[in-house]
Amino acid sequence: MINIFTITSGLHNEESVQKLSDEFLKGVFPEGGFEFKGADFRDFGTGGLDLIYVRTGGAEGIFKGLLPEMLARGVEKYYLLTSGKSNSLAASLEILSYLRQQGLKGEVLHGSPEYISHRIDVIATAQQAKKSLQGARIGVVGQPSDWLISSHANPTSVMDRMGARIVEVPMEELLKEIANAQGSPAPGEVPMADDVRKSYPGAVQIYNALKVLVEKYQLSAFTLRCFDLLTAVGNTGCLALASFNSDGIPAACEGDVPALLTMMISHALTGICGCQANPARIDSQTGKMLFAHCTIPFNMVENWQYDTHFESGIGVGIHGEFPEGPVTVFKVSGDLGMYFVSEGQLLYNQYEDNLCRTQVMVQIDPADARYFLTGPIGNHHIILPGHCKELIDELLG
Repeated sequence: MINIFTITSGLHNEESVQKLSDEFLKGVFPEGGFEFKGADFRDFGTGGLDLIYVRTGGAEGIFKGLLPEMLARGVEKYYLLTSGKSNSLAASLEILSYLRQQGLKGEVLHGSPEYISHRIDVIATAQQAKKSLQGARIGVVGQPSDWLISSHANPTSVMDRMGARIVEVPMEELLKEIANAQGSPAPGEVPMADDVRKSYPGAVQIYNALKVLVEKYQLSAFTLRCFDLLTAVGNTGCLALASFNSDGIPAACEGDVPALLTMMISHALTGICGCQANPARIDSQTGKMLFAHCTIPFNMVENWQYDTHFESGIGVGIHGEFPEGPVTVFKVSGDLGMYFVSEGQLLYNQYEDNLCRTQVMVQIDPADARYFLTGPIGNHHIILPGHCKELIDELLG
C-alpha cells in the first residue's frame, strides 16, 4: 500500500490547497491505489511505501521537526512528492538539501504525472523486492568450484545487506539423495542424440535429489558445485538448474554465490531469475559481447533442444534460442558492496561446438564492455530480458 503523508504551511488557505492536492493526486494516481494519511505521521515508516507530499512552500521547518521521529523508526530514504504549485518544489529542494547535509538519502518526485507515477512504481517494486529477500535461506551445495577464486560471498555482509542466511550443504548429502532418487525417460517427441537420451534419466535424478534438499533445508535459492557430479555420477546438473530457475527458485552453477545473489535480486525485481553466462568474446570498441552457458532457464527461451554439457561432452545441457531484443547484463559482488549493470540488445543466437551450448551475441555500450577487461566482478554475469537498470539502481544504488 502507498501511503501519502502531507506537510503544509499554515500560511496557506487549506481549502484551496486541498483542491490543488486532489487534482494533483488524481493525475498521479488515476486509479487510486493509495491511502491519504494527511498530517498524521504516527504510522510513517511502519509499512508500505510512504511518500511525503510537500504541498506548499514554508513547510521546511515542519519536516525538520518530524525528522527525529522518522529516524527513530529506521527510515532509510525520504521520498518528497511535489506538485510544482504553491512553491511546493522550492520547499522540497530545501528539504532534500537538508537531508543530504545530515548524511541522509532522499529524492524529489517531480515532473509530469506520468513520470511521477512511473517513479513511484519503480520505488514500490524495489521496496517490495527488498522485503521479499529478507529471511531468505541460500544453499551452497558443495563449495565454489576451484577455479572461481574470486567468486565467494561474505556471510556477514549477506545477512547485513540482504537479510539472508547462507546454509552450507555437504556434497556427500546430495550424492546420497541422487542414489535414492527416481529418474524418468526422455520425452519421446523431443529430438536429441542417443547419448543425451541415455543421460536424461540421470539428469532428472539430480533434479529430484536437489528438490529433496531444497525442501529439507527450506532453501529460497541455491548454488551447486556441479562439476563434481561429472566424476561422481557421470552426469551434469544443467537440466536441474534450468528447471529450478524456470520454476522461480534461483539456482546457480559451479558454486558461484555472487552469481546466485544476482539471480535472487533479479527474480525479486522482475520475476525472472536470469541466465548465468560466461563472457566468451568481447569487442570493447563496438560493445559486442558473446555470452555462453549450458543452463539457460526454459522460461527465457523461445525454443530449445537438449545437448551434452560442453566441457565434459556428457550429461544434458540446454541449447536455447533467446528472443532478440532489449536485455540487461547484471552482477553483484559477494559482499553486495558493488554491482555492475548495463542495458543493451540481444542481437542474435548462434551455435559453435567449441562453446557452452546456449550462445548469444549482446550489444552494450563500449564503455560498459571495457569494464569486463579492466574491473569485472568475477566471470559469470546474469542476462535478463528487458531494460531493468532503473529497478536495479533503485534497489542497490
